[in-house]
Amino acid sequence: MRNRSDDTEKIGLINGADDAHLSHGVAIRDWLVALPHAAAVFSYKDNVFSIIATNASFGRHFVSSIEEGKQSPHAAEWRKRILHCAQSENLPESFELRREGKLGPEFFFCTVGRLPEAEGQPNLFLFTALDRTSDRAIEKNLRRELLSDGLTALPNRTGFGEEIEDRLANMPWPENAQFGIIAIDLSRFSRVNESLGPMAGDELLITVAKRLKSSLRQGDVLARIGGNDFAIFARLNNGLSDVLQIVQRIKDALSYPIRLSDLQIRVDCAIGCALSISLSDDPEDVVRKAQAAVKIAKRSGKVEIYRNGVLKEAQRRFSVESRLRDALAQGGLNLAFQPLIHLQTGEITGFEALARWDDEELGHVSPVEFIAVAEESGLITQLGRWAAYEAAQTLSRWDTKFGQPLPVGVNVNLSPIQMARDDVASMFEEALRYSGISGNRLTAELTESAIVADPEKARKLLFALKDLHMPIAMDDFGTGYSNLASLHSLPIDILKIDRSFVSSMLEDRDKEIMVRAILSLAESLGLHVTAEGIETQQLAHALQNLGCWQGQGYYFARPMTEAEAFDYWRARWNFETI
Repeated sequence: MRNRSDDTEKIGLINGADDAHLSHGVAIRDWLVALPHAAAVFSYKDNVFSIIATNASFGRHFVSSIEEGKQSPHAAEWRKRILHCAQSENLPESFELRREGKLGPEFFFCTVGRLPEAEGQPNLFLFTALDRTSDRAIEKNLRRELLSDGLTALPNRTGFGEEIEDRLANMPWPENAQFGIIAIDLSRFSRVNESLGPMAGDELLITVAKRLKSSLRQGDVLARIGGNDFAIFARLNNGLSDVLQIVQRIKDALSYPIRLSDLQIRVDCAIGCALSISLSDDPEDVVRKAQAAVKIAKRSGKVEIYRNGVLKEAQRRFSVESRLRDALAQGGLNLAFQPLIHLQTGEITGFEALARWDDEELGHVSPVEFIAVAEESGLITQLGRWAAYEAAQTLSRWDTKFGQPLPVGVNVNLSPIQMARDDVASMFEEALRYSGISGNRLTAELTESAIVADPEKARKLLFALKDLHMPIAMDDFGTGYSNLASLHSLPIDILKIDRSFVSSMLEDRDKEIMVRAILSLAESLGLHVTAEGIETQQLAHALQNLGCWQGQGYYFARPMTEAEAFDYWRARWNFETI
């Protein structure tokens, strides 16, 4: 039976140690035994490498056979690294050593340092190796969790990026090859969660992931990059043709219903694609382009291919959203007021409140732009509430300034999305209560599309507003899909003729006929009519002769500030009372 001393001596002999080295090795062996990890002391002199002493852990991990003249198959590797360190002047040095063990890869964190000089032993070095195999296994598992989606086991957004980089670096690519990103957004997924619960939503995502995976080709990568967002990395040998074929396979995979409990759910999705120009394109940039394309696809209902400029538009929308959020929080928006004129008497009957925004970074931002961004991002609820509260407070301030309630009201626009998401009746009730004004001075303007989207909900809202004694105006009338039955059954007081009919009615006979028809319809239903977009005196006179009740447009006045609007009303009121 061999003891540790025999092993030490044989290891020393294997590596060319002389008798002096052996006796010195015996002297320091006990010190090495106390170390909890693999360690060895060796000397390097005159290009001769000699192991002086080791502990048992070093023998187990770095010398698999102690038979005389036979070294571990891994000995060359660690000897080479140790010799390199010993020849270097920059000590101590550290490095990681990877070797194949019986149960898989093994990892050691190794350090080589010079020992203080001893008599007869001027070049002694200490080698230590800390076993990091377990740590690396834990790191690998944690990394896998960080890079993958726990629900579908697909790569997540970060893992998707690494998978793309790996394929771009290691896959064989033909000349002039491209890659493409296909972004997929599941439509109405939130309704499944709301109606059937989150477990049903998870089951739906897992099933969709399996179906999408079945549509992949060899080398493609599928990832879940968001709550209900998936993306595919595709190798393209034939450019757009390959993309469209993959898109068709995706549509086929999702064409038949998914069973959830006792229900059959049909999955609809928006698909946006982006193609690289070359393999050197930044993959993250292409992913962002695909996501910009899928946002357009959600609105168009068609497969969208990224076009130049779309990403800049998306980045602009993101900037507008971020700045708008700050502006709403910090009072950065203002209301402008455009007068509403009684066409028969010339009196000011009210004002329409219009949101305006001048940002320090973005400059003047058009309402068309920031309202669309607010609707897309969900900020429309906050924006709509601010407008309603501010309009009511403006009337209150005017009353205080005048000394009694003004004989005018303010119209406030409602977004269809705000109507769907917010408690609008409660909002107006609070606005009226906080300001102390009566409901008949605050008019709610809504579009035809808001009524068509959810007629029953719109009906309940309108009757709730009538309980507050608020007038209700249907904005942009003539451009939507209202019918006589809805007009007759809903508590609407005013029809606003869209400017697209009014502004050119003198030159376009068909537009004039449309205006006349709306006026006749309103008269038969007992409704007032407001004409938008009156730009000239001729238009004002023509509408007056047709019996139109009220008008607004640049001919009378452009939108103005709160103070300017009050002065404008007071000047005309003083003139009318003389």
